[in-house]
Amino acid sequence: MRKIAYLCLSLVLATTGINAQDQTKEEAPNTGHTNTNKFKQLYDEFSTPNMYRAASGAPGAAYYQQQADYKMDIVLDDKLAKITGAETITYTNNSPDNLKYLWVQLDQNQRAKDSKSPLIESTGLDPVFQPSKFSETYLVDGKDRGFHILEVTQTNGDALQYMINRTMMRVELPKVLKSGEKFSFAIKWWYNINNHVDEGGRSGYEYFPENGNRSYVIAQFYPRMAVYSDVEGWQNSQFWGRDEFALPFGDYEVNITVPADHILDGTGVLTNRKDVYSKDMMKRYEDAKKSFTTPVIIATQAEAEVREKSFSEDTKTWKLKAENVRDFGFATSRKYILDMMAVKIGGKDVMAVSMYSKEGNPLWEQWSTKAVASTLESYSRMTFDYPYHKAISVHAKRQGMEYPMICWNYGRPEKDGTYSDRVKYGMMGVIIHEVGHNFFPMIVNSDERQWTWMDEGLNTFVQYVAEQDFGEKYPAALSPEHKAFPSDRGPAKMIVPYMSGNQDYIAPIMTKGLNTYQFGNNAYGKPATALNILRETVMGRDLFDYAFKEYANRWKFKHPTPEDFFRTMEDASAFDLDWYWRGWFYTTDWVDMGIKEVKKFYVSSEPNAYVRKMAKEQGFKLENLRPLVYMVEEGSEDYKVELSQGSLLENSTPLKEYIMDNFTPEERKNLKNPKYFYNVIFNKPGGLVMPIIVEYTYADGSTKTETYPAQIWRLNDKEVSKAIASDKEIVGIKLDPKEETADVDTSNNIWPAQEQKSEFDQFKENM
Repeated sequence: MRKIAYLCLSLVLATTGINAQDQTKEEAPNTGHTNTNKFKQLYDEFSTPNMYRAASGAPGAAYYQQQADYKMDIVLDDKLAKITGAETITYTNNSPDNLKYLWVQLDQNQRAKDSKSPLIESTGLDPVFQPSKFSETYLVDGKDRGFHILEVTQTNGDALQYMINRTMMRVELPKVLKSGEKFSFAIKWWYNINNHVDEGGRSGYEYFPENGNRSYVIAQFYPRMAVYSDVEGWQNSQFWGRDEFALPFGDYEVNITVPADHILDGTGVLTNRKDVYSKDMMKRYEDAKKSFTTPVIIATQAEAEVREKSFSEDTKTWKLKAENVRDFGFATSRKYILDMMAVKIGGKDVMAVSMYSKEGNPLWEQWSTKAVASTLESYSRMTFDYPYHKAISVHAKRQGMEYPMICWNYGRPEKDGTYSDRVKYGMMGVIIHEVGHNFFPMIVNSDERQWTWMDEGLNTFVQYVAEQDFGEKYPAALSPEHKAFPSDRGPAKMIVPYMSGNQDYIAPIMTKGLNTYQFGNNAYGKPATALNILRETVMGRDLFDYAFKEYANRWKFKHPTPEDFFRTMEDASAFDLDWYWRGWFYTTDWVDMGIKEVKKFYVSSEPNAYVRKMAKEQGFKLENLRPLVYMVEEGSEDYKVELSQGSLLENSTPLKEYIMDNFTPEERKNLKNPKYFYNVIFNKPGGLVMPIIVEYTYADGSTKTETYPAQIWRLNDKEVSKAIASDKEIVGIKLDPKEETADVDTSNNIWPAQEQKSEFDQFKENM
């Protein structure tokens, strides 16, 4: 009989009704159990679809959202590092509900002298301090950086009653605001701007002691309307410093008065450019609008160095107007260099802009604006055409933060202009990330206060795609040892240390950001990796990209929830992904799959030990059996007996006869001719169900990769088996050969098993 290998856990001999494998009879359970199958639908976890949010994941027929329009006059006092504002808010109630009061967010109160934010952190006494840190922590009796609300009035000047609860202010309406009605009111306020480099914070100033200058990146600087929605009613989660913002869309008219020698830009169209730009700047600006490959410097470093010394006593007012944005931010300094280039997005020209001090050069002049332009192209391809007329990257020493059309980013060379790869790639990566936030959540306006991952995780996923695009478009940006952009989040293997870590300090992705242990991994890394695996390994790029784009377009300029995302991804792809969302987003399970057992079997015409045993137990004679094909395991007693008799294993005679009797000569030509059969058992020590990706290596050196869908685990969450019939001998099997599934333990992924070298041995080999 000829040698053939067979890879299957249960061979059923249909002609006799005898299982090829003993079935262990389990005792009946004492009690019932709930459905714990990993492929159970998410009905328990999901909100019920309704008229506001459809089961498809699209906005429902009765979907609504509120609108808040702002008119503001802002004055920045550079000498006192103080900002003063007067704003008028027009609030439109598009909900079906009547509103008795309005809630306004006062985010700067998180930095107020009496802020409760420091009190929620568990702190120990450090053994050693920098003098500045010790002074700040134990000697200074708090710094007053919170809002000072001077008045809240109707537009006719009548006072409105209000109550401040930390970072939220309730404004009492003079009468109920009915559905479809508008209400306008005014707030006057001021606060002391924080030094964001020394004191922290998402906005503030950086101070340059060598010449007394400041660079300001200003946001969360005005009282902002909270969201009222069909999901939460009024947003009622305080700002403790971590979870970001949920905001309604609206139109803005903002006048910002700063020293006359400052360069400023921010959210919206600069409506008085000719009044605030010099003639030279205007000419360069016109040149920049026609430059699609090279940034044009609008305000030069030499000009900035002159302005650094001027400290003008005069002021200029910069006027900005924005439509349909959810927030407003700006940056201003006499130190700023300004450059721009145009980028074609969907048939229209968008300006990619950078503002930076000389401390950012030469790195910023070389790469910032190009990174902005490339990001807009990549994100537009993955979602929708960027709708605004510009995107600005601002240099800030220790900041990465985003607002509509403007963001601040870190990455500073040494004083001599040199920089490491870490600084270079860090700067490029943060620019791509923060510019990308224009799409998530500035346009696809998820609730960051509740679901941080919908903002940071989705954005980090697209950031990975955009970084790879950037490296391909600008290979000169890569160091010689890198063939692609060295992204630090996205690829599956990079999340393994986190997912294999101490479960006491890991929370599900579907956790409010404030309550997570490892914020970066939970809100950024794991969801980005989950989406990348979904795109590359589970769904494939075509299906994923279509569904992802559908989600982005359904919910641009709207307020999606996690269910809206999950449902849309399934609705637009015909891919049931409840098992994936549950495992990756609702649990802290990890991936660990392995090869438990591989056996070879040979075809024989002689009854094997299994059938002989069944004959004895059931009392039938072997000679009465119909002609059958028997499988003999390599190394078994049957195998040893046949070898001892000096015969080689050959094709089963009954099989040959069956083929001759049941197939025509033409059909026999097309029959496969497997010479080898194998039986392998895959096991799953980890909790996450994932596709089984297997690379088979053959004796001739060739390989074949097979992917078994995750549904293979649907009836047995512990182990499954596959039968492989091959015309070539398999000499090696490897699971997840390209590290696509975030498998936390690869020591069980190879057959034949290989000795695992210690980290020390690996280190010695690499010396």
